Amino acid sequence: MGEVRLYMFQTGTLKCKYHDIYLNQGEGRDWEIPVPFYVVDHPRGLIVIDGGTPVECATDPHGHWGATADFFVPVLDEKDGCVAQMQAAGLDTSRVTHVVLSHLHLDHVGAVGRFPGARHVVQRTEMDYARSPDWFQVGAYIQSDINRAGVDWFFLEDSWGDFYDLLGDGTITLIRSPGHTVGHQSILVKTAHQNVLLAVDAADTLDHWEEKALPGALHSAVDAVRSVRKLRAVQENTGALVVAGHDPEQWAAMKRAPAYY
Repeated sequence: MGEVRLYMFQTGTLKCKYHDIYLNQGEGRDWEIPVPFYVVDHPRGLIVIDGGTPVECATDPHGHWGATADFFVPVLDEKDGCVAQMQAAGLDTSRVTHVVLSHLHLDHVGAVGRFPGARHVVQRTEMDYARSPDWFQVGAYIQSDINRAGVDWFFLEDSWGDFYDLLGDGTITLIRSPGHTVGHQSILVKTAHQNVLLAVDAADTLDHWEEKALPGALHSAVDAVRSVRKLRAVQENTGALVVAGHDPEQWAAMKRAPAYY
């Protein structure tokens, strides 16, 4: 069996307010966060995780995101799209077998429908909510992204439990971690070199991971806190490197593709 590798990419940044990430903090000051995505190179193919901001936002953010682009401002070039970045790093995009969605917020769906034949894996509760969100969440879900034609969706049911072994060999485990959204999932990747726990937006920053603050975007504060506790137990059992979802300071220290973990 060949070596499993984890590559980290960034689809530009997102300009927002500090309180969008730290609940009730910042007094309205501006902030800018990285928008990562990840690729696992497995002997059976490439697995893309999220895909970051859709490349359409490089040229027409308001056309793609509507009024949401007034207060969540995407900053990226066309070369920052997930497909172009993978190709620039020397990855053969025809090998993509799966697209795993941590959740379906607008800055995490950049890979949806970009890889013909790939199975797209998401929690069913997340898709159900994304297609019919409450009024205050409408701007977070872009229907043209999640309803792209010809996408092969695979829905994880709540009754299946909190952990799903994606490939059946223990290398990629999807972990239910609701709170940020109703159907959020984090991803544990076991590479040839180390274990990496992609918390994604279950912990936007290490302050959320360390229980020093609540995230600004929440479906449920209670679920968010309990999901971090669950993920901390996973980390303790596996010794994994924890990667927060949008932490500028931590992200600056991460190895980027073509380097890998």
